[in-house]
Amino acid sequence: METKIESRTGKINGLTESVYNFLSNFNNFKNLIPPDKVKNWKSTEDSCHFTIDGIGETGIRIIEKQPFSLIKISGEEGSKFNFFFWIQLKEVAPYDTRIKLVLKADLNPMLKIMATKPLQTFLDTLVSQLEKLHY
Repeated sequence: METKIESRTGKINGLTESVYNFLSNFNNFKNLIPPDKVKNWKSTEDSCHFTIDGIGETGIRIIEKQPFSLIKISGEEGSKFNFFFWIQLKEVAPYDTRIKLVLKADLNPMLKIMATKPLQTFLDTLVSQLEKLHY
């Protein structure tokens, strides 16, 4: 069953190009992820692998980039979950970039009930972390 979860729209005080350049490189993500939640982080510009306690090892990769507006991410082949993740950027004015995160995942009904709220919290927390950075 496909589940779609959207973050709140965040406001980043930075040029859209700078925000995009930061987010389109997984090497920049290590400092965004709490070390108590994710272990064994390994990344390149377009892919990363890590271990999540209770879930196991997983990997993600960037599958599409539309400069300064969209980054599409998917799980690596063999991932435990089939999902797609979008990072949407929109420049409202210079140094006023809006960001929205969208996650689509195939979850069975039981997993959907258990995972929707934590995934929503994760997306909103990630937006909050991104709003605090200086680009």
